[in-house]
Amino acid sequence: MLIGAEILLSNWKDHKFYSLKSTLQNIYLTLLNAGIDLVLRILFYVAILMWCYNQRFFTIENVFLYWLLLFILEDIAFYFEHRIDHYCRLFWAVHVTHHSSEEFNLTTGFRSSVFQPVYRFVYFIPIALMGFHPLDIVFMYSLTQTYGILVHTQYIKKMPAWFEAVFVTPAHHRVHHASNIRYLDKNMGMCLIIWDRMFGTFQKELDEEPVIYGLTKPIKNDNDPVDLVLHEWRSMGKDLRKKTSFSNKLKYLFMPPGWSHDGSSKTANELRKEQS
Repeated sequence: MLIGAEILLSNWKDHKFYSLKSTLQNIYLTLLNAGIDLVLRILFYVAILMWCYNQRFFTIENVFLYWLLLFILEDIAFYFEHRIDHYCRLFWAVHVTHHSSEEFNLTTGFRSSVFQPVYRFVYFIPIALMGFHPLDIVFMYSLTQTYGILVHTQYIKKMPAWFEAVFVTPAHHRVHHASNIRYLDKNMGMCLIIWDRMFGTFQKELDEEPVIYGLTKPIKNDNDPVDLVLHEWRSMGKDLRKKTSFSNKLKYLFMPPGWSHDGSSKTANELRKEQS
């Protein structure tokens, strides 16, 4: 209903927040992600997390404390997963599809990182060991993901100051999806923005610098459904074939996106230093 309302409003106001091509891409990517997630959840996730839960270190009896701690633990786990996705190229190759759209609307929240379900459950293992039931973990993740989808909008400009100080808002998340050098790799939180403020990845949306959505290097052929998912893997493969040391080849896998041994491309932090 919200997506339909946003489509109608954006066309009525001639904002052009939606295009058929990008919306179909978002549907295609989320179906791939959901299919992989469903298969792996049935075959592996439940069994692994249940085993961890059965080895739990303690049990939280107070129901209110239980759900509050579960929310906080899942949110900070997502923050660090998201940060690694941005700062390690191997994981960025998975996550990049979520950022590849040059549009920003509610369906962008469904533009899923296709292969993320392969490793996402690892971040839930410590939570299960702390005594949180796997079904509760999945339920809480679904709630926080729903909130994460709702912040993909350009219609809400600013929330009240107290809300902006604690929670992720559309203004914060617009920054996250920007290709502006100042905004790169900022605002990683799902529900709480406090982790970004604590760990130095917060950036306010600035009136003097409008957000430019998409990637710093757009996909050459985004009409190809395979290239849409694998383009960064192919780019990484080209870098690994360069004539350089084994340690440099490892850095092409594990250093931040843009790292190069010869300076031919630069990371977000290197670009910011050049700009300052």
